[in-house]
Amino acid sequence: MHVAIVGGGGTGAAILHDLTQRGFRCTLLERGELTSGTTGRHHGQLHSGARYAVGDVEIARECMEEVTILRRIAAESIEMNYGLFIALDDDDVDYSPEFERACSDAGIPNRRLSTSDALRHEPGINPRTRHAVMVPDGTIDAYRLPLQFFATARSGGATIRTFCEAIGIDSANGRVSGVTVRDHRTGRDERIAADIVINAAGPWAGAVAALAGVDLPITPAPGTMVAVKGRLCNMVVSHLHPPGDGDIIVPQRNLSIVGSTQWEVDDPDAIRTPPDDIHRLLDRACDLVPAFADAEYHAAWTAARPLSGRADAGGRQLSRNFQVITHAGEGSDDVAGFFSVTGGKATVLRAMGEAVADQVCRYAGLSIAGRTADTPLLAHRDFWRQTGRVGEPVA
Repeated sequence: MHVAIVGGGGTGAAILHDLTQRGFRCTLLERGELTSGTTGRHHGQLHSGARYAVGDVEIARECMEEVTILRRIAAESIEMNYGLFIALDDDDVDYSPEFERACSDAGIPNRRLSTSDALRHEPGINPRTRHAVMVPDGTIDAYRLPLQFFATARSGGATIRTFCEAIGIDSANGRVSGVTVRDHRTGRDERIAADIVINAAGPWAGAVAALAGVDLPITPAPGTMVAVKGRLCNMVVSHLHPPGDGDIIVPQRNLSIVGSTQWEVDDPDAIRTPPDDIHRLLDRACDLVPAFADAEYHAAWTAARPLSGRADAGGRQLSRNFQVITHAGEGSDDVAGFFSVTGGKATVLRAMGEAVADQVCRYAGLSIAGRTADTPLLAHRDFWRQTGRVGEPVA
């Protein structure tokens, strides 16, 4: 049984790895370079789930579980530097008990620190900090982690086609039959026969679903991030309040990244970084880590989140959970063998791959348990050591 996966980001990588491990013959199709969409543009936080604990304890618990798994199977792509949620005013102090209680309910280790203890752990935070809560946040290398999944999948026989854009999803008698792609290297169109097609195109998933005549509710919700030069903190520093704009600082190598804002768009290819966002984020960053005021500007960029459903007001009310949608028995959208995955976060990419693979196995009438939670991934460098096979250009 041949599975075609559309989308070469972290979600597509995890799906490809899981299905290959379960014995499926798989081809992944990416219209550009691997991770060139949202995956390569997020700020790289490994979420313990603390940020979501007050609003959704189940998402928070899943994040914490996946942090534990990723540390076991992909340690080389993770820096487990922990995180501080800092209280700066009376509202933050009042919010703290609810936050700590929600973290505990979600199984997220948390510990309140006095101002002096918080400054000892992280001297660069605002000295006006009233207290802080330490949680097991960390950082992800947004490029290396997916490459570990890709390398492991390709070593198991998966095919990866980059610069191959899906321009049609073919079906017959209500059942998917393949994908028509445009190879941007050769300029030629070709048809790839497939028994199952998985739409893992992130914020572009709605456009890919439309190729199959399916209306997929999704909100591409861009957010801006700003990086300055210098590692101004060693831990992930967050504002201890309900999620909002510019309330997370993530250290990445010798950069410090503050993020993010959020709004909504119709076309994720038409995103531009609003200049006002840059100034607003830098101001917010100074509230958390004052050294941002004198740090040298490095870059600003925008990534579109693929939020499930449709929303107004920027989509913050939409859940950060993911959905696996089986487009069979959906009335006018009935296309058996076509699946879409929307929502989610980089931290839970492995769980997303597992959930999709479980659905595919049910559809195929197979009982094959997933093993990705216990199987260490190859090193990211192994991806570049592998040679391309016939018909598969090396990415």
